[in-house]
Amino acid sequence: MPLSEHEQRQLEQIEQALYREDPKFGRLVRSSDPRVHYKRKLVQAFIGIVIGAGLVAAGVVTKHIYLEAAGAVILVLSLLWAVINWRHHAARTRSARPKARAHDRRRPPSGGRTGLMERLEERWRRRQEGGNRQM
Repeated sequence: MPLSEHEQRQLEQIEQALYREDPKFGRLVRSSDPRVHYKRKLVQAFIGIVIGAGLVAAGVVTKHIYLEAAGAVILVLSLLWAVINWRHHAARTRSARPKARAHDRRRPPSGGRTGLMERLEERWRRRQEGGNRQM
């Protein structure tokens, strides 16, 4: 369930107060923030696009087909990387409630739990079991 605007503002104020009180903690929290990772991935994809375009241009100028091919592959993969990460970033920052998909409506609810929740609980269970074995 998305937060209301008032709750979002309160959360941001709490975060800012924590960052001011403990800058080291603030850097740690920001480094684990998914928004930072999405932006970093988009920048990496942009750099890949520039490199790929440069290799294609260099291949055209020097008439080396392998440079053009390598540049084209890097360019396509970087564009794909950018589109995928942009979609993830846009979906995460969307403030409206997510719309029901056609395949979600056909599937009967499994006791009120979604597949995502089951996977998350399974991961949590495996982490807890792994942590107990190490002790």
